[in-house]
Amino acid sequence: MKGAALRATDADRVELDGLCTEASLEGASLVLDPAGALYWPQERALVVADLHLEKGSSFAARGVLLPPFDTAATLARLKSVIMRYAPRLIIALGDSFHDGRGPARLAPGDRAALLGLQQSRDWLWIAGNHDPGCAEGIGGRFAARIALGGITFQHEPAPQLQGVIAGHLHPMARLNVRGRGISRRCFVSDGRSLVLPAFGAYAGGLNVRHRAFAHLFGTGFIAHLLGQHRLYAVAGARCLPD
Repeated sequence: MKGAALRATDADRVELDGLCTEASLEGASLVLDPAGALYWPQERALVVADLHLEKGSSFAARGVLLPPFDTAATLARLKSVIMRYAPRLIIALGDSFHDGRGPARLAPGDRAALLGLQQSRDWLWIAGNHDPGCAEGIGGRFAARIALGGITFQHEPAPQLQGVIAGHLHPMARLNVRGRGISRRCFVSDGRSLVLPAFGAYAGGLNVRHRAFAHLFGTGFIAHLLGQHRLYAVAGARCLPD
């Protein structure tokens, strides 16, 4: 799978170079998908982070009205990625629901869609800070983290550990492209650990130049920005602060 590297060299020019949408971590070759999911061919494992299902209904319960279609939209995008890779294992890296009562608020159609995605495959829910415990009626199995082939999958990144794939931070990168600023969700990696973008339709983003990322990577990382059909790889030092 081929993508492109995007370098904002000045305010008026963007250079595109051929670059595989692949990353290597602890000897594993990983595919970074423009939808914001990660696929590990060797393990036939698909990984997504921060679905934040039922965020709309969570806000509605507090009097903030949002269109109540985020769960359906997120599951539809996830179905598309699952159909593309046909994984045997799906790992959801925590904050899969926006709050602990989210599973109970699932509409019958959305619950059926979620359970349908799990047919004939293993599904692992990793605990997050928004959804720390087990839940009934959503299928799958539950764990705080899982180690697979030398890589640890968990919700929050770990600054001092190698071989960790996590979510939690909702990375987003800002660039100046032809004189205008753009912001895109992105993967972030320094070759030692990797943070996935939030997959959920209503999930926000945190700038990769925020101190939370500096604590993990400094500026020695690559941000793989999500495009419609490809990823754009940008050195961390070229990303703009807020």
